[in-house]
Amino acid sequence: MADAMAAAAAGESPPLQADYFFGRPWPDLNEGLSYTDTFRGADTETTAALINFYSENYKSSAPLPGWIHRIRNGQITVDGQVVTDPDMILRVGSKLVYHRLAWKEPFAPHLLQVLYEDDDMVALNKPCGLQVLPKGIFQQRTVLAQLQWKEWKMPPSSCSKRKNVQLHPVPVHRLGRGTSGLLLCAKTKLAKVQLASYFAEGAANAEKKRMELRWAKNGKFQNSIEH
Repeated sequence: MADAMAAAAAGESPPLQADYFFGRPWPDLNEGLSYTDTFRGADTETTAALINFYSENYKSSAPLPGWIHRIRNGQITVDGQVVTDPDMILRVGSKLVYHRLAWKEPFAPHLLQVLYEDDDMVALNKPCGLQVLPKGIFQQRTVLAQLQWKEWKMPPSSCSKRKNVQLHPVPVHRLGRGTSGLLLCAKTKLAKVQLASYFAEGAANAEKKRMELRWAKNGKFQNSIEH
């Protein structure tokens, strides 16, 4: 209460309600994923075929029969049109999109605890097992998705910060999926830049101290050898 009164006296917005949980249960399947490419050309007409483009450039994703199945299944568009003929010849500059079908992602917790919130930032307690940003098989079950789904109290339209407000808070640093701890998220573009700079400065100072400590240890070791 004292903090809120002090903020009001200073002409600032008081901190919003904190120490609460939010989070929407994950859907059984995610929304799939789209991968976009642009055909830059080929040495021969043979390698310009749609099937050759995918089977040669993305062998690790699926073998030749797998790509044939995906094309015939209507999962690839060329310049916005679904193509089901694996032997279609591509034109230079064609936009290709492979639509990966929706899949069930592994278990991940969905509840997030808000420890602090104001007009600029949100401090979350990220649980172990939840990824911060999309990567690999976790494309939906992430902190970012829950931040996008929640309705946030943003600065009022009369506030000077309003023009810098984002659609939702965004993480300004990362914690590993298996790590729990404090995660800071910015509500405004300015806060995102400033918080990111603080982390970068802190990381640089930490590296400098590690190097100084290493040099000091090496110096002591060298002196012990000489004496």
